[in-house]
Amino acid sequence: MDLRADHRILQYGPFGCATVKPFSVTRRSVDGASMLKVYRGVQPRSRRVREADALRLARGWGVSAPVLLATGEEADYAWSVVSVVPGVPGSVTTTADVTNFVQRALSLTTNLHARAHGLSLRPGPGWSATANQVTTTHQRLLLEQLSSRCHRLPWWNALQSMLTPLNDLPTVHLHGDLKPEHFLADGKKEHVVDWEASGRGPGVCDHVDTMFHLIRDLIYAGTAPSELPVDVISQVPVTGLVLAWRVVQWLDRRRPRDINELSHREFDRIALAGTSADAVRATGRCIALLRAVGVPQ
Repeated sequence: MDLRADHRILQYGPFGCATVKPFSVTRRSVDGASMLKVYRGVQPRSRRVREADALRLARGWGVSAPVLLATGEEADYAWSVVSVVPGVPGSVTTTADVTNFVQRALSLTTNLHARAHGLSLRPGPGWSATANQVTTTHQRLLLEQLSSRCHRLPWWNALQSMLTPLNDLPTVHLHGDLKPEHFLADGKKEHVVDWEASGRGPGVCDHVDTMFHLIRDLIYAGTAPSELPVDVISQVPVTGLVLAWRVVQWLDRRRPRDINELSHREFDRIALAGTSADAVRATGRCIALLRAVGVPQ
């Protein structure tokens, strides 16, 4: 179906060439003012709703994010049109870049997570609970994001028990996919994009995304584990056990065989790290080993 022929979309076009990614197809308008996003792959309709809700709320909370211009779904597709925000996506090219990302991420999460004060949020996808949502725990929320492949691996039982303490943490609004390129700076202000993974859960989920993406991106860019800016990255409040879960989640979403490359020894080194800095170092070494055996970024 030609999405650009939809009368609700035409007013924001015409749109140019498509950028195709595993979970979305985007087209920027010829005048550069708007972008058409078609959700595909995993749960496209749910991701559309999550992003639409998050954009509306986040802007009301003072976050500079794209304006939701139109959104909808048909029998075979879900879509949104958002305004294009100016700016250059963040990177991890220099230590200054890493520092800037850490500061931006912590500032954003401080704002988002504080919005849950006085609310009785329940863990789940998106910022708005549905009437038929099944009550879950933070532990289950994280474990249910992993495939059944993980259940037969030697570290699975340890992972389950290690995540139990998360159930005592408050439930907050999560961006859900914090990474450098989702922060755009135009010299005057910073903008935050890609809200389709937004959810409700423990704040450490946003923090671990921040830390994990920094470590992984630096290692795959050629930084040696011993050269990671540990003092900067470890400013993000993350414990080893949550970081171990995030490494598992990453591997589980690569090729089916890649999850088998995580040894129980490397898992324990991350999960049992005594400090945030130790967890950064252990994760850096682990990801470097995984990169060396061909695991894709």
